Order: sequence, then structure tokens, then C-alpha cells
Amino acid sequence: MAVLTQQAPAVSYGFDLQPGKILDLEISHPVKVRIKVPLIGYEIGKYIILKYPISARISDYQDVLVEGNVVIARYILEGERGECYAFRSTIKHITKYPENFIILHYPENIESRQLRLQQRITTHLPASIMIDTEIGENNSIRLNGIIADISAKGCGFAFKADNTKITVNKRDILICIHHPSTGDVKIPAHVCNSRNEQGKVSVGIKFFDDDEQVKNLLEHLFIDQNML
Repeated sequence: MAVLTQQAPAVSYGFDLQPGKILDLEISHPVKVRIKVPLIGYEIGKYIILKYPISARISDYQDVLVEGNVVIARYILEGERGECYAFRSTIKHITKYPENFIILHYPENIESRQLRLQQRITTHLPASIMIDTEIGENNSIRLNGIIADISAKGCGFAFKADNTKITVNKRDILICIHHPSTGDVKIPAHVCNSRNEQGKVSVGIKFFDDDEQVKNLLEHLFIDQNML
């Protein structure tokens, strides 16, 4: 779970997620456990359907995943500022047929907190990241994708993967961007986090401080740095 970097007041939101989104569930009775499960679907005001942990049998969590138990659900949505959403609910039912599902009561309210101190601007900028394999000189892996959002301090990079388990480890990288005005730009940066949702890999990247290339790139993208 990401650490909140800004203690902004919590704001109430509605539930608006696509199937496949991963939710983090915390159950505290009779013992505290945390599990990650994908969303199957929901009906506003009635229920939310989640997939039972894929690697688990019904018996593995039979003491905590029971009707009436309270759960705290959390999930992260990327955007201009990045937000963590959370809600409190109770387990309505556990199904065994046709699939093992967890059915929650629809929450009365959903709260959100911003994760970033600095606003990011949504983009769709073709780019790639280069990862040194450390096997030998001039050996590196290049991942092609897009910069989904950007600020003077960092960006969100996304790419598609054939394997739903692939992520990018925390490490130094180069972000490669081709811009018609500036030509090829290679910006040194560091991977802070990554996650894989059904083959779409989202990577949180932090720029090194005071990189002039970032400032120049934002200017060429007509992004007012005073607004970030």
C-alpha cells in the first residue's frame, strides 16, 4: 500500500471501477489478514462482487472471509495527482457456485486522499524506458509504451506485457522520448513502484532533481511549470 504523502481532507466519492481492477482487502476478525482480489462487477447501491483469492481454497480463509465480517477495501487510481480510495463494508455472501466469489455490501461512502504533492498533467506521449541488464556493456532492455502523466518531479509510464506477472523493479533507468522540436531526449530517473493489472503495467517514476531536460521538455509540451 502506498504511503500517503499529503494529508488532504478525505472526500467522498462514488464507486466507478472497471472489472479486473485489483482491490486490497483488510479483515481484522478473528485475525488480521490482507488479500488482493480482482473486481468482477457491482450494482450501485446493492453489492460489489470480488473474485476469491485465486491461489487460495475456500478453507484457507474460512475463519475471516465469512458473512458479516467487516472489511476495509483500498485501491489506487492514477490521474493528475494520484489518489488512494478506501471504503468500509461487510461481507454479504461467499459463493461456491458457479465460481468462488466474495460479495460485499455496497459502501455508504468512499473516501479519497491525494498521493502526490505535485500535480501531474495527463499526456499520451510515446516513450520508452531503458533498463541496464548489467550483463555487459551496451546491454539493456528497452520497454516501449507511453508517458500517461508528467510533472517536474516525475511521471507515470505504462506499457503492455504478455505476462500478467511482469513488473519493473525499483532501479535507475533512462526515459527515452522523441519530440519533433527537441529530438531524442534521454532523462535519467528512478523507478519507485510498478504494478501489473491484466497485462497493463503502470510504472511510477521519479526524476532526479533539477534536470534541465525535464524543464525543457515541459516547455516544449506547453506545460506551465508554475501550475505544477
